[in-house]
Amino acid sequence: MKLKQRVVLLAILLVIFIFTKVFLIDNLDTSAANREDQRAFHRMMASLHVELDPRLDHTLQSPWEIAAQWVVPREVYPEETPELGAVMHAMTTKKIIKADVGYKGTQLKALLILEGGQKVVFKPKRYARDYIVEGEPYAGYDRHNAEVAAFHLDRILGFRRAPLVVGRFVNLRTEIKPVATEQLLGTFMTVGNNTCFYGKCYYCRETEPACADGDIMEGSVTLWLPDVWPLQKHRHPWGRTYREGKLARWEYDESYCDAVKKTSPYGSGPRLLDIIDTAIFDYLIGNADRHHYESFQDDEGASMLILLDNAKSFGNPALDERSILAPLYQCCIIRVSTWNRLNYLKNGALKSALKTAMSHDPISPVLSDPHLDALDQRLLSILATVKQCTDQFGPDVVLVEDRMTLSHL
Repeated sequence: MKLKQRVVLLAILLVIFIFTKVFLIDNLDTSAANREDQRAFHRMMASLHVELDPRLDHTLQSPWEIAAQWVVPREVYPEETPELGAVMHAMTTKKIIKADVGYKGTQLKALLILEGGQKVVFKPKRYARDYIVEGEPYAGYDRHNAEVAAFHLDRILGFRRAPLVVGRFVNLRTEIKPVATEQLLGTFMTVGNNTCFYGKCYYCRETEPACADGDIMEGSVTLWLPDVWPLQKHRHPWGRTYREGKLARWEYDESYCDAVKKTSPYGSGPRLLDIIDTAIFDYLIGNADRHHYESFQDDEGASMLILLDNAKSFGNPALDERSILAPLYQCCIIRVSTWNRLNYLKNGALKSALKTAMSHDPISPVLSDPHLDALDQRLLSILATVKQCTDQFGPDVVLVEDRMTLSHL
């Protein structure tokens, strides 16, 4: 064989070797990532049922100190939380030492301080479990049980971006009124034999109070995030106008996602992928009301999108508001880990997991069966949407590694 032929042959063999090596490494990396996603899923499933137990072994810290130490820029609580049951038990049983009107907002809530100085947000029951909220997808009062269900869905999806929520029964006469501020106390009234209050908020009206069953009121309590992690509020790029006849740009501009990617912090880093995760989360729970969102302050796009205020969810199980998924079907990208987790939850696994996760809660059953059934149906719609994207653009474009920057998009 001539020297020239040998050089050409060696060059061909070298190219084949390089491509084979790269392909094998890529496959090994992908396979390893998939295996870790599967292991994480099994760990989550094994820890779904959380017993509300006051015991805290191997530590002298209070439950509030433990929960505060969990918070980091990319998660509110860690994957493995053996103390979760003790923290949630404290949320639902610790003595209320102060009660005040809720923080600024449109919906009725109360700010409670529990023994040990921990703030929680109390949202009262307004609807029976089987009540159907008609009208726009963001219509109606806040649903306290939706906050509980959304927290556990956050656990199941592996996001860990929602503050802890648990159901709680409070005696308005003996637990709230004696420690209430004058501002809150001034909104209490008696309707029939029931103690009621209407609080202070944009939509709070004396004519529309929340009423207990006698003195006992069912509600949810959400753990306040530590003050050392101040929040920054952002306008959601896919927010609605809330004005009849006026569409937001994303509702008529098919290339809207391209414009979003040209603005900070969506052109690089994790924020756009967080937006898409949140769209999936919101579509599953039926939340079309995320007009703003919060992250940690001065994060330059590095911290997570925190899944706060999920109470405008689970209003109508028969309504699938597809526009909630606009970030997904307009951008056609999704985290590989999110895609894997959604696939693990097919064939009824999502409904079963959420039902198990919520079974320990003091206000169980948290959701009616139609809402649980709706979750499985909505999951199929999400999977079909991603398939449309992969059919159009290919999986290499659509399925994005979790820590990959998005500057190339």
